Amino acid sequence: MILVEPSELDADGCVTLRDARGAHALGVLKVTLDQPIRVGIVDGALGTGLVTALLADGVRLRCAFDTVPPRPPVDLLLALPRPKVLRRLWAQLAALGVGRVILTNAERVERNYFDTHLLDPTGYRPLLLEGLQQARDSRLPDVSVHRQFRVLVEDDLDGLTGTATRLVADPAATLPIRHAIHSRPSGVNRALLAVGPEGGWNAFELDLLRSHGFSGVGMGARILRSDTACIALLALVHEALR
Repeated sequence: MILVEPSELDADGCVTLRDARGAHALGVLKVTLDQPIRVGIVDGALGTGLVTALLADGVRLRCAFDTVPPRPPVDLLLALPRPKVLRRLWAQLAALGVGRVILTNAERVERNYFDTHLLDPTGYRPLLLEGLQQARDSRLPDVSVHRQFRVLVEDDLDGLTGTATRLVADPAATLPIRHAIHSRPSGVNRALLAVGPEGGWNAFELDLLRSHGFSGVGMGARILRSDTACIALLALVHEALR
């Protein structure tokens, strides 16, 4: 699916794409005149774009939109990984479906990780859009960065995520994700998943999370990298909610 910014659409709902999206339409989709292709407005509705012109460097589409997709029912609290891991994760998180990404500090997070440009919207937004286009979604995850873990958990988390089933990934935990999700209170339709750094949460961090409603869940004793763990855990949470 091709995503367009609201500001790119003219009054008639037409858009001219002369960037990578236009090149994709020409070179990969191999569009022809009057061909419909899937389009969406960033953080808005999905619809169809009719090819009205083939240009040397792109295409022109006349778009019609109808359905606004719901925000994904899973939020992610993630101890900030290494920049190269974070770069790999952004598109995958958007593709799998995350309503909110909450990046936080932890004892085993290197302080210089917070200096990466990938924490700036100009660094991560194009990667999120890439993942959304892959998954045919338009809802950009909300992103926030928190340098103080304890302040986040004790003071900020309720306002960020509201009512949700809270899960913390822990290799020592024996509770399967599906059991934790299926035992959630009636009417709670969202989940918040906390994933620690490469070295794992320390004892204080796990105790703090548990004291604020997080249940420890696991996939077995194998220790996974942050990006592998996030993808596997999010897939399991989505399947359990579904």
